[in-house]
Amino acid sequence: MKSPYDILGVAQTATQDQIRTAYRRLAKTSHPDTNPDKPDAAETFAAISAAHALLSDPEKRARFDRGEIDASGADIRPRPSWRDFAGEPPGQGFGGDNFDDLLHQAMGGRRRRGADLRYTATIPFLDAARGTTRRLTLPDGQALDLAIPPGTETGQVLRLRGRGQPGPPPGDALVTITVTPHRHFRREGNDILLDLPVTLPEAVLGAKVEVPTLTGQVTLAIPPNSGPGTRLRLRGRGINGGHQFVILALALPPGGDPALTEFLRSWTPAQPYDPRAGLDA
Repeated sequence: MKSPYDILGVAQTATQDQIRTAYRRLAKTSHPDTNPDKPDAAETFAAISAAHALLSDPEKRARFDRGEIDASGADIRPRPSWRDFAGEPPGQGFGGDNFDDLLHQAMGGRRRRGADLRYTATIPFLDAARGTTRRLTLPDGQALDLAIPPGTETGQVLRLRGRGQPGPPPGDALVTITVTPHRHFRREGNDILLDLPVTLPEAVLGAKVEVPTLTGQVTLAIPPNSGPGTRLRLRGRGINGGHQFVILALALPPGGDPALTEFLRSWTPAQPYDPRAGLDA
C-alpha cells in the first residue's frame, strides 16, 4: 500500500497548506469526470481523497508517522494479549477465557477498541448539496445506510459509529466522499454558480426568464442593459444559507442573423465607449 505522502506527492515534512494545495491540484486533474478514457480514474481519485483525509487530520497523521496505523487508517500492531506470553491456547492455562474477564475487570473495564474500517462513496452533486441517505453495500455483503448531510464536499469523511471491526467497543466505519460535478451548477463555498445564456434582446431590453436552482425552477428578472458577465443573486438558493449567483452569457443566433448584421454595420452608439479601456499588462 502506497504512503499517503507518496500519493499526494509531498514530503513527510509538508505543512498542512502544502498538503491542501497538493490535494486540490490532484483532485482537479484526476477526477473521473475529466478522465473518461481512464478506467482506473475512480480508484485513483478515491486514493487521493483517502490520503488527504488521513494527512489533513493532525491526530491520524501523527499516528501514521509513528507507525501505529497504515495508509487506510487501520491499526497496525494490536496490543499484546496475555496469551502472547502464556504460550497456551484459548481455554487452557491461567484459567482459560475467564482470565480475560478477570483482566478486563482488573483494568477497570478497559479493552482494546475495534479498528476503524475505511470505505469510499461517490455521490451526485445534487444529492451532496441537498443532503440525502444512500445505502452502501460493503465487500462482505453488509448494507449500511449513510446519511449525507447537506453541503457534503469531495474529500469529506463521514463516520458511522460502531460499524467497524468488532471490539469492546467496536470501531467505526469511515466513508470518504467523492462528489461528481454537475453539468450546469458549480460550487464556491456555500454559494452556487450558474452560467445563463441570454439573447441580445433579453440583455438589452430586460426580461423575465426561468432558471434552475437546487430546489427547482424560479423566475429571474434580468434588468435592461445587462452585459455579459453580469451576476444576479437569488438569495438563499445556495447551500446551508448560501446564495445562487446567475452569470449572464450572451448567446447570438446560430449561424448569424443578416438583419442584425446589417443593423450593426450602420449603427453608431449615441455615447461612444471603449470596452477595453484600462486593459493592459
